[in-house]
Amino acid sequence: MLYILALLIGVVAGLRAMTAPAAVAWGAWLGWLPVAGTWASFMGHWITVGIFTILAIAELVTDQLPSTPSRKVPQQFGARIALGAFTGAVIGATGGATVGGLIAGAIGAVIGTLGGAELRKRLALAFGKDQPAALVEDAVAILSGLLIVAAVA
Repeated sequence: MLYILALLIGVVAGLRAMTAPAAVAWGAWLGWLPVAGTWASFMGHWITVGIFTILAIAELVTDQLPSTPSRKVPQQFGARIALGAFTGAVIGATGGATVGGLIAGAIGAVIGTLGGAELRKRLALAFGKDQPAALVEDAVAILSGLLIVAAVA
């Protein structure tokens, strides 16, 4: 079950790179993710929560801009895989399976990045413009991230 949740948080990182670590940080801070005593215990600190929340909000705002680069360019793609691996590792750490969580999170990020790009393209065509598609993607990523973190508890 832990690997499935790590995979899913990776998918969220593929959709919205900074939403996944923000959700994990909030989950750790609220006590939903038992990271105390692990290498990931810093995720439960209020400073970490604040930093990732600000970064997630900044990503949501900048993604609405017409100049936002494609998530498939190597830098964007690599960052999403790294964040998926990181957040998957944090979830894995709650059950002593850091490496397995890291791998599952990275795989999930690839799935989320490629699948999310295709879905957003189709939604943008259906809506006739990109902004409503981006808002749908934002809502799905945020709700999914919170539900996944809550499921670990």
